[in-house]
Amino acid sequence: MCLQSQLQELQLIQHSLLPGESFSFVLPPEDSRIWTSLLHSFNTATTALPSLPSPIPQVKFQVKAIDARISFEVQFPERYPEDADVDTAQVPLISINGDGVSRDEHRRWRAFVQERLADVQGNNSDYPIYQLLCMHLLPKLHEDGHSIDTGLSESMDILEQQSSNRPPDYHALLTSHHLVSPTKRRSLQRWSSELSISGFAKVGYPGVIYAQGSQENIEEFVANVKSMQWLALRVRFVEPIDPANDGHHQGWSEFQKVGEVVEEMRRRGRDKYITEMGIGSSVLK
Repeated sequence: MCLQSQLQELQLIQHSLLPGESFSFVLPPEDSRIWTSLLHSFNTATTALPSLPSPIPQVKFQVKAIDARISFEVQFPERYPEDADVDTAQVPLISINGDGVSRDEHRRWRAFVQERLADVQGNNSDYPIYQLLCMHLLPKLHEDGHSIDTGLSESMDILEQQSSNRPPDYHALLTSHHLVSPTKRRSLQRWSSELSISGFAKVGYPGVIYAQGSQENIEEFVANVKSMQWLALRVRFVEPIDPANDGHHQGWSEFQKVGEVVEEMRRRGRDKYITEMGIGSSVLK
């Protein structure tokens, strides 16, 4: 069961990488051959598995952006993810590597990794390392130009200073029959980063997408979403935000349950926007 879960997560990571991002095993040649054969068999649904030693060596792999100085190495413990919730020895080890990376930069990246790892573990995700790498760490590499030297707090200060001189934000709500595709999920994350949009996507059935940002960027974001193939996609609204109910929000999140969507919109003071449309109404009863 642990092996199958690990292969599922490795497959999801591998298939979710964008052009310019790479996945590779960081293992001795024989161990690398074993895991390459396992992942190939799993990807192609081959019934005959390669000859395996007992026990199977622990997997260690690297994910990086080709033009970045920083890369991430992850090692899955033998019984991950089965015992990860109760046994700290079964929590994946995540290393930050890079040439010419200062001690302060490495420390800041380490703090960022630990913060985001706690977030995804708190969401009880089935694939926490996939979410950590593909939804947080790789987008952060691209967003920051491969450096986190400026620090998260300084970036937030700059945004707060600029907010007093900008026009009112817009927000948009979209729903679809479902949102499952890793490609679509990565695209939403990438667009939110490129267009300085905050919000979330509720994955599974149904799909819910909420985004907030400048009018121009929200309109471009909605156009990008509509350009992809969807089943029963509906743009519920694209409109300016009432300044009286506006707040400071950053980042892009993913939720698994409708109840989490209701709670997030309540936190933003906008739960009426979804409950009036019947989204999450059963949760409130």
